[in-house]
Amino acid sequence: QLQFVESGGDLVQPGGSLRLSCVASGFTLDSYAIGWFRQAPGKEREGVLCISRSDYITNIADSVKGRFIITRDNTKNTVYLQMNSLRPEDTGVYYCAAAPVQAMCIKRVGMKYWGEGTLVTVSS
Repeated sequence: QLQFVESGGDLVQPGGSLRLSCVASGFTLDSYAIGWFRQAPGKEREGVLCISRSDYITNIADSVKGRFIITRDNTKNTVYLQMNSLRPEDTGVYYCAAAPVQAMCIKRVGMKYWGEGTLVTVSS
């Protein structure tokens, strides 16, 4: 089955950090731009960050600027999301997905290989 498998979500206190991982299953990562997305309770899914095939990064959510970092390791077929200075409003299910080009990731068009997500809860 072609999909991502996300992991690393947890309950963390405000101000804490987490690193999420997203492993590609059934396909190779280096052919795609990859995006991290999240869905807070009762809200629509939103884009967080996109990383292109050449490691160009586009920040989608203004609220995570300077706090979240996206990286990719094609040798491990894995994308990471380092989340620092976490806030309660960062709570949600985090997903990753792939697109052939960065522009599609930014516009969230034609994204595929969605995983089941990993839950991040920021609370004291």
